Amino acid sequence: QVQPVESGGGSVQAGGSLRLSCAAFGYSYSTHWMGWFRQAPGKEREGVAAIDSDGITSYADSVKGRFTISQDNAKNTLYLQMNSLKPEDTAMYYCAADPRPVTAMTALDDMASGVYAYRGQGTQVTVSS
Repeated sequence: QVQPVESGGGSVQAGGSLRLSCAAFGYSYSTHWMGWFRQAPGKEREGVAAIDSDGITSYADSVKGRFTISQDNAKNTLYLQMNSLKPEDTAMYYCAADPRPVTAMTALDDMASGVYAYRGQGTQVTVSS
């Protein structure tokens, strides 16, 4: 049973940085893409960043140039480096993964639609102005 666990969330001021980790994404099953999505109260779920098995990444326009997704295969860990944080980045952040061979860009849409095989429990990110 795959059980991803996120960490690294917290409260920061606008302009600050956080790095989220998704550990124990130790796949018992093959996965094609991994990614991060977020959901804030009263807002729709948003796919934030995704990386596919070829290392190709895709980002939501709202985070391009500020967030970076990466993975450490030896540690079975997925990361999301978040810089220049804004109050509108405040949300619960989740890592997700799926074995379907879709592009990283499609994975963003899939996460927004709730289409994924695996998901962590989430970590809260709060950015104050």
